[in-house]
Amino acid sequence: MSPIRKIVIVGGGTAGWMTAAGLSAVLKGLPVAIDLVESAEIGTVGVGEATVPHIRNYNARLGLDEADFMKKTQATYKLGIEFRDWGRKGERYVHPFGAFGHPIGGIPFHQHWLRARQRGPNGEQGADAITAYSLPIMAGFAGKFAPPSPDPRSLGSTFNYAYQFDAGLYALYLRAYAEARGVVRTEGKIASVQQRPDDGFVTGVTLESGQAIEGDLFIDCSGFRGLLIEQALHAGYEDWTRWLPCDRAAAVPCDSVEPATPLTRATSDQCGWRWRIPLQHRVGNGYVYCSSYISDDEAARVLVDKLDGAPQQDPRFLRFVTGRRKKQWFKNVVAIGLSSGFLEPLESTSIHLIQVAISTLLELFPHRGFEPADQDEYNRVMDLEFERIRDFLVLHYHANQRGDSDFWRDRAAAPIPDSLADKMALWRERGVVAAYKDGFFKEPSWLAVYLGQNVVPEGWDPLVEAIDPAQSARVLAELKTAVARTVEAMPAHETFLRGFADARTSGALA
Repeated sequence: MSPIRKIVIVGGGTAGWMTAAGLSAVLKGLPVAIDLVESAEIGTVGVGEATVPHIRNYNARLGLDEADFMKKTQATYKLGIEFRDWGRKGERYVHPFGAFGHPIGGIPFHQHWLRARQRGPNGEQGADAITAYSLPIMAGFAGKFAPPSPDPRSLGSTFNYAYQFDAGLYALYLRAYAEARGVVRTEGKIASVQQRPDDGFVTGVTLESGQAIEGDLFIDCSGFRGLLIEQALHAGYEDWTRWLPCDRAAAVPCDSVEPATPLTRATSDQCGWRWRIPLQHRVGNGYVYCSSYISDDEAARVLVDKLDGAPQQDPRFLRFVTGRRKKQWFKNVVAIGLSSGFLEPLESTSIHLIQVAISTLLELFPHRGFEPADQDEYNRVMDLEFERIRDFLVLHYHANQRGDSDFWRDRAAAPIPDSLADKMALWRERGVVAAYKDGFFKEPSWLAVYLGQNVVPEGWDPLVEAIDPAQSARVLAELKTAVARTVEAMPAHETFLRGFADARTSGALA
């Protein structure tokens, strides 16, 4: 039961400094030293700039001031992700950070909507698109934003929000936070890794300068190469390209030409999809694609041709293999960030996975004996998180109706994980969204993609028939009106941002 005295984090970037900041905040008061080793010569990926609402919990646990954080990271607000051309070309939908309506008679709202859509009070189609009943979707379309209401009875309390920020600036912001709390940063490239001869546990790293850094617990934030978890410990990698075959991304920032919207955008393209993330000082753009269908040069040309404004630099390329480490905690090494695995950023989950890893490690924080039960539970939680996100991403590809390129035809016809097939079978029968205790995406998320990509159930919950269709229709109409009125009263996103956290008027750009 000898306690951990020294933690060594290998690698900086978003993963490294989120880990350093999180550990330094929670372990304060304990005699634990935290060292972070990184090299300025080794670039970070830094293309992920969109988050999910869970990031607010992380920032709150650190005690960060939201206005200061947003100014320092050039952040904008985010109410959801807009998907264009994923069902049929010309269609769009939003995966919102909030609910679709509210239960009627104890039965989920979408069940009433499904009945009304196919059979109104007088037998006609009786419901608008489900987007009309979601406050964050309609606010996002209108370019409006206001914080959620603290009153749980209010329609304004039915949504959450996240941020769109500069990941590089966020890492610098957290570095200052962590160093102020005792984290020691060491500059240098690692030349070798030392391990105990009897069991292979890592004991230290040696830099090219000859400096040796020893530790008890090692956090591998070294990116795709997995310097400790893979190169030293050979944990193994589970390849998921049979389900998610995109293996490249090109990324480039461009000038802003219009007010920033509170939505991240994902637009499907001939051989993959393009992201658009509006920040205060620029727009982040990228093209995730499969190299079997398009060359790097052509992907870069497509990306640049479709930018809103002038590119600020040449496109940067990223190569990856979708999947996860077979063990993300192995011996005395925990892999966090890209070293633990990679799932394309279609649903802005990269930073979320870092956050889950940090919180789970803290819940199972070890002593120097490193009990196998702790490692097994950590790996179980992280494996489940990866699998649930994987299934949700595959759904987007599988449910496409584009059919205008080999890539999309192949995606629609490709086999899917059994776990996703089971979820879709439940949905197709009568609109049941598979519920589970652990894992990220809940009912509104699945509803958004199913219905947004025209995966409509054959029926609905028979218990809905206990509610008079006219009553359901009145509730739907009242909710639609309430959503429209609430959105109309909200300030423009740009107006709220300028009044609260606009770096352009605060001196943060100086």
